[in-house]
Amino acid sequence: MKYREQFERRVVREDVWIPTRDGSTRLHARVWRPADAESDPVPALLEYLPYRKSDWTAPRDAQRHPWYAGHGYASVRVDIRGHGDSEGTPGDEYDAQELADGVDVVNWLAARSWCTGKVGMFGISWGGFNSLQIAALAPEPLKAIVTVCSTDDRYDNDVHYTGGAVLGIDMLAWAGTMLAFAARPPDPANVGQDRWLPMWRERLDALEPFLHTWLAHQQRDDYWKHGSVCEDYTAIDAAVLAVGGWNDPYRDTVLRLVEHLPADRVRGLVGPWSHQYPDRGLPPGPAIGFLQETLRWWDQHLKGIDTGVMGEPLLRAWITDPVPPATSYDVLPGRWVADTNWPSTKVSWYERPLGTGSTPVVVRSPQHTGLDAGRFFPFGNASDLPPDQREEDGRSVCFDSEPLTGRVEILGRPRVRLRLDSTAPRAHVIARVCDVAPDGSSTLVTRGVLNLLSRHGRDRAVEWTPGTYEDVEFELNAIGYAVPPGHRIRVAVSDTYWPWVWPHGERGELRVVPSDSAVLLPVRETVEDAAEPPIRFEEPEQAPPLAVTYDRPTDPAPERLVTHDVAKGEWTLEVDPNYGGSRTYPDGLRYAESARETYRIRSDDPLSAQAVSEWHIRLQRGGDGDGWDAEIMARTELRATAADFIMDSRIEARANGETVAKRAWHRTTPRTSG
Repeated sequence: MKYREQFERRVVREDVWIPTRDGSTRLHARVWRPADAESDPVPALLEYLPYRKSDWTAPRDAQRHPWYAGHGYASVRVDIRGHGDSEGTPGDEYDAQELADGVDVVNWLAARSWCTGKVGMFGISWGGFNSLQIAALAPEPLKAIVTVCSTDDRYDNDVHYTGGAVLGIDMLAWAGTMLAFAARPPDPANVGQDRWLPMWRERLDALEPFLHTWLAHQQRDDYWKHGSVCEDYTAIDAAVLAVGGWNDPYRDTVLRLVEHLPADRVRGLVGPWSHQYPDRGLPPGPAIGFLQETLRWWDQHLKGIDTGVMGEPLLRAWITDPVPPATSYDVLPGRWVADTNWPSTKVSWYERPLGTGSTPVVVRSPQHTGLDAGRFFPFGNASDLPPDQREEDGRSVCFDSEPLTGRVEILGRPRVRLRLDSTAPRAHVIARVCDVAPDGSSTLVTRGVLNLLSRHGRDRAVEWTPGTYEDVEFELNAIGYAVPPGHRIRVAVSDTYWPWVWPHGERGELRVVPSDSAVLLPVRETVEDAAEPPIRFEEPEQAPPLAVTYDRPTDPAPERLVTHDVAKGEWTLEVDPNYGGSRTYPDGLRYAESARETYRIRSDDPLSAQAVSEWHIRLQRGGDGDGWDAEIMARTELRATAADFIMDSRIEARANGETVAKRAWHRTTPRTSG
C-alpha cells in the first residue's frame, strides 16, 4: 500500500449542515476539497451512509475522501437522517425519505460556489445501494456513480430473502445490527453539548425494528420493488461503474447491470474480493489501485477528460484458479479476463445430466446442514469463507462428474434443473457446485436456493401437491472459477441449509430423478485470450491512515464456533461479526462494540430453529464528571411456530450511567412464504 502525503492541490476539511426540503431537518456533512476551489471550482463526490462518519467509518473515510480532494474534487461524506450527527429520526432502509434527502444533497452540492455543478456518487453496500437508487431518480447534476457491493434487486439479492426463502442468518443478524446502530447517539462535539441528549431521546423514541417490516413482506411486492432498480433500468441516466467481488453476496448485480444498461454508460468489474473496497488489502486479494481506477471514471464523466475508461471492455472479471478449501486466503491465484459484451459470446452453456438412473433419489438432509456455509457477508476475517465441504456433502445427495480431462473455466451464473417431487406442501431445495480434488477435499464454487413455494414467481406462494413431479430450474450465484484436469465437479443437493435459510415448519423429503435433472454451467472459452491485451491495475494508493488505536484482546473468543449437544441432537453456531471491535480516535473518543450472533437447531426438528443477535456499544470521551459516556445494549430474537414467526427485541440506552430509554417489542407475523 502506498500512502500519498502530498497532492497537486492542498486539501481543506470543513463540517457543514445541509438543509432538506422539509425545511426543519438538516443533515450533517464533512467536506474535503481543494483549498482553492472557490476560485477554481471542482465537481463534487458524495458518499451517503447511516454508519457515522465521526467514528465508525472514519478510518475508511480517511483513506479515500482526502485522496479525491487532492485530485481536484470536493469529496463529501453525509450522515443519513436520524443517524450519526444528522437531525431527524431513523427510517427504514432506502425509504422514500432517505432517497428524497439524497436528491436534496446532490442539488445542494451542485449549487455551491466551489462546485462546477456536476456531482458523482459512490459507496459500498448501503452507499452503493442508494447511489443506484438516487441515480434512478435522475437528479440533473448527478452524472456518474460508482456502486460497490450493492444490489439492483432488494428482494432476491439482499439480506432478507434468497430464491424466495427467508435468509435466516442475515434477516435476523442485520436487523439486530441496525437496531443497535440506529440507537447510537449524535456526538456532542459536533451537534453541541446542549443538543445531543434531546436529539438522542427523539431518535430512541422513534425506533422500530426493521425485522417487523421485512417479515411482513414475504413475497416480492411493492415494498421490495421500491428501490430495486431492476424494475426499470432505463430510469438511470448517470454513467455506472459497477464493482463486486466473487466472495460478496451481491456480485450478481454487476452482471445484470452490464447486461441491461446501455453499453456507453456502464462498465463492470468483479474481482476475488469480499464485502470491501478493492483497495483495502483485506482478504482475499489481490488488491488493486481502486482509487486510481475510479478517478479515471470521475475525470471522464465529471470533467470531460478522455481517460480511456470507456475504451475498457464492458466487463473485467477475475477467474480464480483452483484452490484447496480454506476459511481465508490472503491472495487468491488467478487472472483477469475481459468481455466486450454480456452475455458474452465467449461463454457457452455446458449441460450435464446429474445421472443416468430414472429411479428417484431421496433428499432428506439433517436440519443442521449449512453450518459450514461460511459467513453470508465475508468481511475479510479469518473464519469468513466456507471450509472443506466434505461434511456438508455428506449431509446432502451428491452427483459427481467423471474426472475432467481438461481445464473448465466457469464465468457467470450456473443453473440447476431438477425433476422432483416433494412429500410436503412447503419445501426448499439447495444446490451447491463444488470442486472435488483427487484427495477428496471439496471446495465450494457456488450455490443457490429455491423456495419451492416461489417456483412460479417470487410474487406468489404456490404450495406443492405431494405425489406430483415437476421440473424446477433456478440460478446459482455468479462465479469466475477454473476447475483443473483430474478434478470432479460435484452438484450437492439438500433440502435444508441452516442458518442461511430458515426452515419450513413441516418436515418432508424431496425425490429427485437424476436422469431428468442437470447442471448447466456457463463455460468460458479461453482460446481468444492470448490475443487480448493484458488487464492491469495500479498498486493500491490511499491518503495517510487515520491515527486510530485498536484494542486487540490477547485471548479473543472464536469468531465462529460450532458446538453439538449429542444427547439433545442440538447444534449451536456462535458468530462474532468482528466489525472492528474497540478503538480510540485521535480526538480522544473511545468507541467500544461487541456483538454475538447465536443460531440453534436440532437435527430432526425444523421448529427448533432460533436466532439471536446481541450488541453492546459504548462511546466515551473525557474524564469522570466532565466527560461523555453513552451506552447501548440491544437484543433481537427470532423463532417460529408452524404458523407464525415470533420476534422479540429490546434496547436499553444509558447516558453517564443513567438510563435514557428502555424499549421492548414483541411481534408475530404469519408464515405466508417462509
